[in-house]
Amino acid sequence: MKIKSVTAHPLQYPEPHDHGKLRCITLARVETDDGLVGWGECISQFPESALATKTIIECGYAPLLIGEDPRDVERLWSAMLARIWWYGPQGIAAFGVSAVDAALWDVKGKALGMPVCRLFGQLKDSVVAMASIHLNMDDLDWTVQEFAWFREQGYRVVKGGWGKRPESVFGMNRERDILLAKQIRETIGQDIELVLDVLGARVKWDVPTAIQRFRDLEPYRIKWIEEPLPPHDLEAHARLRNAVSTSIGTGEQEWNLEGYRRLIRSGAVDVVQIDPGRCLGLTGSRQVMSLIESENLRFSAHTWSSALNTASSLHLLASSTHGVCMDFKPHESPMQHELVSDPWVQENGMISVRDSPGLGVTVREEVVKKYEFS
Repeated sequence: MKIKSVTAHPLQYPEPHDHGKLRCITLARVETDDGLVGWGECISQFPESALATKTIIECGYAPLLIGEDPRDVERLWSAMLARIWWYGPQGIAAFGVSAVDAALWDVKGKALGMPVCRLFGQLKDSVVAMASIHLNMDDLDWTVQEFAWFREQGYRVVKGGWGKRPESVFGMNRERDILLAKQIRETIGQDIELVLDVLGARVKWDVPTAIQRFRDLEPYRIKWIEEPLPPHDLEAHARLRNAVSTSIGTGEQEWNLEGYRRLIRSGAVDVVQIDPGRCLGLTGSRQVMSLIESENLRFSAHTWSSALNTASSLHLLASSTHGVCMDFKPHESPMQHELVSDPWVQENGMISVRDSPGLGVTVREEVVKKYEFS
């Protein structure tokens, strides 16, 4: 079995969970000489980065991979990293590696007739789905009704963050934030766990403000607060962690093992966020997971794009005892329900691992063409 082609497909689509805003992902497609096709994804987010990722994949990685055995995933992953030594392994290059690596694992699982998580060592049959939305801080009634619906749908963990407009987001108005947390807790009851996301890269609390806000929110039993401070300031996160009782989640803006090692060694985090569509694919994510497990920390899968990245995150969580949950889009959306013929469905807040070979989803290539742009 040899790799016949490696192509990249930038997609742009309206995201219902981001109030209809256009978002981008880039897919990688790997086809073998005997007709197997594997798909992977990166969360390239913006049009320019999605297009740049296509260039990196098709001009940089494809010549390395064509003619190689796709089942040698770790060796091919190392070859891609060796290629990008000058301009990587972060940013656009990491997006490209992430998408291609997932596609290679998809091919390998299909070739061996096994789900990807079984190749890793499957430990769980299902994982926790965390209903995740962007809040509307201008319409708290709408936001609270969303959380009431999550409760009705059986979710065990729910999350909200950011907002509809950059000028009006969670974290910018203390009184409004407290009121929203109070209303959500009253609506979902005491048994459902609540996560709030500040997006510290944009809100930019300082440490005294973060300490005050954490203490303000303590009565509402927040499971963890994500990105309370600018993510690069690890020393500030460590000071905050030493001063508060609520757990801190961060890490979604890291790229590779070295970045996560700095984060963990700083003492700045309780729940590490990893995204296989960003941090060098499943192979890179597994390295980070080993580090998290060795430090006896927990991780969540920051996966908020397509059904392919949901699949990658599911397989990672199913192969570790330290994973808490994965972000999950609770409403139908193009990249979750149109891109694949077999979208993921939660039941009682859980998503089951499928016994299907590879990543376990079937990409509809006509939909790829529908949303592809250049």
